[in-house]
Amino acid sequence: MLVLAHVSDLHFDGGRRNVKRAGRVMKYLNGLPGRVDAVLVTGDIADRGRPDEYQQARAILDTDIPVLCLPGNHDDRSEYRTHFLNEEGSGPINRAHMIGDAIVAMCDSSVPGRPGGLLADETITWLRAVLDDAPPAAPILIAAHHPPQKLFTPIVDRILLDDTDPLEEIIRSDSRIVGMFCGHAHTSAVTTFAGVPLVVAPSVSSVLGPEWEGDGRSHDPVVDYDAPPAIAFHVIDDDHRLTTHFRSIAKTNSAHGFRRSAQPTLPT
Repeated sequence: MLVLAHVSDLHFDGGRRNVKRAGRVMKYLNGLPGRVDAVLVTGDIADRGRPDEYQQARAILDTDIPVLCLPGNHDDRSEYRTHFLNEEGSGPINRAHMIGDAIVAMCDSSVPGRPGGLLADETITWLRAVLDDAPPAAPILIAAHHPPQKLFTPIVDRILLDDTDPLEEIIRSDSRIVGMFCGHAHTSAVTTFAGVPLVVAPSVSSVLGPEWEGDGRSHDPVVDYDAPPAIAFHVIDDDHRLTTHFRSIAKTNSAHGFRRSAQPTLPT
């Protein structure tokens, strides 16, 4: 069994609010008595792509658990590389990781200067190579910042992943692909894409409401800054079946990062 904690849209901005919220999430994950095999962070790590924001992120995401990251539309590729990864280079920041017996392909869907997403030709070529090199029996998970499917949320549906046909072709042609994980929407959402589950993680920083919570104007969505930060847990079992749990991280003084409630008396 593989357990992945999915965190997204932290939006470190140089201030204290989002640092505290992300810190609460990491305290919870670090204090769990059970196993978490890796933490997936699906973009918008920084809010404006500044060096100080990536310095905040590096400090908060410093943990013994493997942390797998990719950039989002609020990130700056150059600053991300320099101040978050401590490396040089240009072009999409794609990474493949072996976690247990699974392959996690972290695809850079960000487009410099644009809020919408795209998997560049070199990312599609890279992803095909990752699948070609993967063990025949390995479950494969694909992650990107931008969802490839409409989610019925006003702002995000205008800036989704564009030109999804190459990705759909890849997924439909490889039965080892268990599912796809995204961020960007600032809301928990589950649907399907190319015949596999598509799971969108909630945001650590804020919540964007769906279209039926607003007045129908795309420029006036419901934004909730008071909701607690939330994350997703993805479980890949021995049959390569995907199960996802969503968890809100409330304020707590527990040393383990969470509070156990009293055992209820169940009806008989």
